[in-house]
Amino acid sequence: MASLTSSQASILARPSSRRCSPLPTDRHHVSLSPRDLPSSFPGLRASSSPSLRRLRGVISAHASAATEVSLVDKSVNTIRFLAIDAVEKAKSGHPGLPMGCAPMGHILFDEVMKYNPKNPYWFNRDRFILSAGHGCMLHYALLHLAGYDSVREQDLKNFRQWESRTPGHPENFETPGVEVTTGPLGQGIANAVGLALAEKHLAARFNKPDSQIVDHYTYAILGDGCQMEGIANEACSLAGHWGLGKLIAFYDDNHISIDGDTEIAFTENVATRFEALGWHVIWVKNGNTGYDDIRAAIKEAKAVQDKPTLIKITTTIGYGSPNKANSYSVHGSALGEKEVDATRKNLGWPYGPFHVPEDVKSHWSRHVSEGAALETEWNAKFADYEKKYPQEAAELKSIVTVNLPTGWEKSLPTYTPESPADATRNLSQQCLNALAKVLPGFLGGSADLASSNMTLLKMFGDFQKNAPEERNLRFGVREHSMGAICNGITCHSPGLIPYCATFFVFTDYMRAAIRLSALSQAGVIYVMTHDSIGLGEDGPTHQPIEHVASFRAMPNILMLRPADGTETAGAYKVAVENRKRPSILALSRQKLPHLPGTSVEGVEKGGYVISDNSTGNRPDVILMGTGSELEIAAKAGEKLRGEGRAVRVVSLVSWELFDEQSEEYKESVLPSEVSARVSIEAGSTFGWEKMVGCKGKAIGIDSFGASAPADVLYKKFGLTVDAVVAAAKEVSH
Repeated sequence: MASLTSSQASILARPSSRRCSPLPTDRHHVSLSPRDLPSSFPGLRASSSPSLRRLRGVISAHASAATEVSLVDKSVNTIRFLAIDAVEKAKSGHPGLPMGCAPMGHILFDEVMKYNPKNPYWFNRDRFILSAGHGCMLHYALLHLAGYDSVREQDLKNFRQWESRTPGHPENFETPGVEVTTGPLGQGIANAVGLALAEKHLAARFNKPDSQIVDHYTYAILGDGCQMEGIANEACSLAGHWGLGKLIAFYDDNHISIDGDTEIAFTENVATRFEALGWHVIWVKNGNTGYDDIRAAIKEAKAVQDKPTLIKITTTIGYGSPNKANSYSVHGSALGEKEVDATRKNLGWPYGPFHVPEDVKSHWSRHVSEGAALETEWNAKFADYEKKYPQEAAELKSIVTVNLPTGWEKSLPTYTPESPADATRNLSQQCLNALAKVLPGFLGGSADLASSNMTLLKMFGDFQKNAPEERNLRFGVREHSMGAICNGITCHSPGLIPYCATFFVFTDYMRAAIRLSALSQAGVIYVMTHDSIGLGEDGPTHQPIEHVASFRAMPNILMLRPADGTETAGAYKVAVENRKRPSILALSRQKLPHLPGTSVEGVEKGGYVISDNSTGNRPDVILMGTGSELEIAAKAGEKLRGEGRAVRVVSLVSWELFDEQSEEYKESVLPSEVSARVSIEAGSTFGWEKMVGCKGKAIGIDSFGASAPADVLYKKFGLTVDAVVAAAKEVSH
């Protein structure tokens, strides 16, 4: 491995050589002087007698300090070896990060954070995000020691196995105690920004001078890989702009990535960058054994309330491993039996695999009772708050429990065929503003396109550093972090319903965040306008082609392409109701008529008949469409009926919802005996064979678009009534 350059060495000023393996004596670098130790160590409770406490303080100060440090060392090494043993048993995983980050993890979970292990979903808990999700055994070890039922010893032994509650990266839907799903680097810190935003927003709305009912921190650990990802910079830029003072991020500064030392590709001054982003920055130079320095840094971070804090902690990846520490080989592979034994000897660890020493177990066991007490205390505080502020308490309860107000869906606007034609993006804005009046947890915004996406909530101002109670989120041109921040908001409280918006084609910038919405069961509403070549003159760079098809291929997401006002309202009803499944609404720039036969109930089924002159469920031909092309299908149907044909026109606004219907219902819409089928959609025809069958025809666009007015483009690409009529006659022969 290449050594550090002289400039890097001077910048880093590491307390020990980067190429030397940590020795057992490194564990005792912490001073035993009482003045260097915290005044109290959680869990080592003195007698309730004040005189006896003073006597102990006089007689046993140094012995007590030594005991505390010894127990911390033992606890930290317990975390390390639980990670080592789990990875070794699985023959797969990332032991390096847990070994290096064990000290900061111990201090966070044992001394700093408030949580209730027996109720991982207690509202006012502190949130912890492991953005460097590959090091998830750190998190699992901490949850195990703290007493979470989701991570018992057997779960550690089943690390990375089928149906395990300890998967290879943290998954919030698998492991209670894990707040968000992380692994793709940078996503977690962006989620943490969303969590911290949610706390600041709710605190501003519901806290009172005599009651701080919303009061918790968001902590995150991110590594060099996260720092390299653009999404992290996007999100952290917003965190600084918004002044998220209760966001504290720990940067695991170990200078190792999969390819080796980060000097080969990553030499920027991260601390200076974060200062420029508006963060408070602290550097802990000895993250291996500098427990007091870590404690002091956290204390300092909490004292800074007007900006987020980055605590850069210089660590040794794989700390304790004699031959692999401080190298890429410990990043993503098991140590191997010989190196595990050598590490046990090096760190003076006489215990077998997965063993938690009794004194460590006893020390951590207090978190169960203390966590229950914290929640009981908060519940009493909330009960008092509820008496004083019943309206605010009811709103907060609905956000915490996702109990939507009775009849909320009646707020959605209604339309008739006589209503003026309009772009579905404009109709979407009417729905958004209607929902914001009745849903206390409804908030969102656009990536610098609010005036074009039509996503502004007119009755609210902008969420800003000094106006966090407002509900319009200004993300700037940061699509990727926008999606991930909304994931964090959703995961904070089930009744928070965020939406975010950009042009549909720019989902390419944020696909990773959208995919994690689906995987995490985070019900974000993605409002995507300019959904086809119908946007016109901006041309192929802005015209989505393959996008609808690609999202139909993604699991656990609803791809909705409404055709008019009624279907747009129906799409929002579906999106709000699906709290564990994100929704994408693809909306038009061009004006569309309100069609006879469309319905909210039909949208809820995903596919339904909007017009039909056949009998006995045996039409001559079935025409299918979505979005702006449903009008074309409807007009083609009328033309064919004028020629004496029995024609059924079907809206397939959401394939996913349609697939979930009973076989009987699907047969009533698309009877299997009718093979004469034509679809029309201004996008890729990929996947339509599922609907039209081998004898049907799909009309669409399987090339990039072009720059021209929308009506010209539709004619040039063959998206016309005449084309549908001709195809219908062709497949009917």
